[in-house]
Amino acid sequence: MAVTKIKPIKGTLNKALEYIQNPEKTEGKTLVHSFGCSAETADIEFEYTISQAIQKGNNLAHHLIQSFAPGEVDYETAHKIGIELADKVTKGQYEYVLTTHIDKGHIHNHIIFCAVNFVTHQKYNSNKNSYYNIRKTSDKLCQEYGLSVVSENDNKGKSYTEYTAEKTGVSWKKNLRIAIDLLILQVSSKEELLEKLQAMGYEIKRGKYISCKAPNQAKFIRLKTLGINYTETAIVNRIMGGKKIQNITNGVSLIIDIQNNLNAKNNKGYEHWAKIHNLKQASKTLNFLTENHIESYESLVGCIERFSVQKDNLSDKIKSTEKEISEVSLLLKSVTNYNQTKHVHDGYIHAKNKTKYKEKHESELLIFEAAKKELQPFLDTKTFPSPVALKNKLKELHEQKNDLYIEYRQVKEKLNEYSLIKQNVDSILSIDTLKKDEKAYTI
Repeated sequence: MAVTKIKPIKGTLNKALEYIQNPEKTEGKTLVHSFGCSAETADIEFEYTISQAIQKGNNLAHHLIQSFAPGEVDYETAHKIGIELADKVTKGQYEYVLTTHIDKGHIHNHIIFCAVNFVTHQKYNSNKNSYYNIRKTSDKLCQEYGLSVVSENDNKGKSYTEYTAEKTGVSWKKNLRIAIDLLILQVSSKEELLEKLQAMGYEIKRGKYISCKAPNQAKFIRLKTLGINYTETAIVNRIMGGKKIQNITNGVSLIIDIQNNLNAKNNKGYEHWAKIHNLKQASKTLNFLTENHIESYESLVGCIERFSVQKDNLSDKIKSTEKEISEVSLLLKSVTNYNQTKHVHDGYIHAKNKTKYKEKHESELLIFEAAKKELQPFLDTKTFPSPVALKNKLKELHEQKNDLYIEYRQVKEKLNEYSLIKQNVDSILSIDTLKKDEKAYTI
């Protein structure tokens, strides 16, 4: 798991930056990364940005620490996760320095980012909500890399039971659900399902209720605690019902199939299903299918697949737009700093006592040189970017990102809606599968 904490830096910024860049802690400074500034002159660049702040305050920077459980992650992966976390927190508008320390028993990242946004010159607002978003972002990244996360409901900071090493980023229960869902499509009986779970490494405990435990998992999980679709009877229904669905939905109206199954009220499978699911759900499902002109199971699955693809494409567009926002923001910063310090550099060129002049204006000269270095390709081609044009471009990109987010949320809602309808359809079409040998399948 990764534990996060954040604290403000009100003084000695240079010492804090020097500490996190210690070569003995960062593999000879190979685990040092910076954005919007040079790691060597970050304190000067931070302070220059702070000098332009619209709001006054005592904070020079914020120090974010992300610590990983001992032995859970290698330093290269930890460093990569740290960069992604820093990019998501600062959103391409705050200078930062990130380092990964490997000198202790647990690998941890240090992220020091400027207290002022170099585009808007607004101060970063650090509060409970902003910290919650940091922690949530860190947890999500850990899940994407197959690491454990801190429990949302545990105020003492205990972790969930260890997350699996697979990159599904899910809990033991979610992992077991996924395994069962996949195996149900392959097996013809409950016993065969349990045998395949054992082959995957799960330990099976029989008794009044069947329980499973994955390798390295501390406690057994009862199947019935996974949800109503994972009770032993429901699993049997799904195993038999999956084959029935496959046969039923070949060219015959899905709505007729559903209505026929619902009419089998003297069926024990139906009675079991009706106790668990309110019949209003069946009515809602039928209405939804009718209103959306979905006449086959394949059509329903096709809609879900289409929305899933749309969701992924929109996610990619959002990430691309965020990357462009970061690039334009950084370019605007360089242009602004170059324009604001060029007169100091010109003064140095014409100064009679260059040594004295440099001592007096060392910070401004460093800022100018850093900006000039970033803008050199434009200076060489004499196509110097316009600050006004860059600000307009940023405004356009932010509007584009907001529009994409709105569309993304709409598609995500549609995907969730259709997926829920499919779950209802699957349950309804499998309710009459206990006609024969019911005792053989129930415990």
